[in-house]
Amino acid sequence: MLEAENLNAIEVPMPAYLLLIVAVLSRFIPHAPLFNFTAVGGSLLYFGARRSWREMLVPMAAFMATDYVLTAFVYRYDFHTAGYVLTWLWYAAAMVLGRILLHDKTTVARLVSAVVLGPTSFFLVSNFAVWIGSDMYAHTLAGLGDCYVAALAFHGYETDLISTAIVAGLAFGVPALMRRNSAAQVAPISR
Repeated sequence: MLEAENLNAIEVPMPAYLLLIVAVLSRFIPHAPLFNFTAVGGSLLYFGARRSWREMLVPMAAFMATDYVLTAFVYRYDFHTAGYVLTWLWYAAAMVLGRILLHDKTTVARLVSAVVLGPTSFFLVSNFAVWIGSDMYAHTLAGLGDCYVAALAFHGYETDLISTAIVAGLAFGVPALMRRNSAAQVAPISR
């Protein structure tokens, strides 16, 4: 049986790195059968909440490299760094969001907030970049609205929200359940 002071030691550093590997690999899986499901959002929230500021450079480098490989070698497009700056800033922002909302105190309300804010902010930022960086839509408020409406079907916002909820829910929920079960085993039986 575990002692009460060891309950917080259940959550070790390795899961953040394993989840990062799963997230990178999920980007290479053909998305059509999975409806745009990736582990990116949930893994960034978890990494931000559970690892140090310095370690956040690891997922940044991993996802930047993934963006390059996917663009240049899988999709066979020219890679333009400027086209990814907002996405890379979002990666950092998602980890900061995880750090702010989930590092010191992880509650269901904070987790739900992070899960909603993460994909929503990505949807808003990435589609703003499409609107501002192309001539597909008029550069007016109505054009921006048209861009967001068109993106709802293309982007898979709902799937991004669901995949972030599943990944983050498991990443934060499994250790919490383990702590709860361990606490129940440690608690003395009252007579």
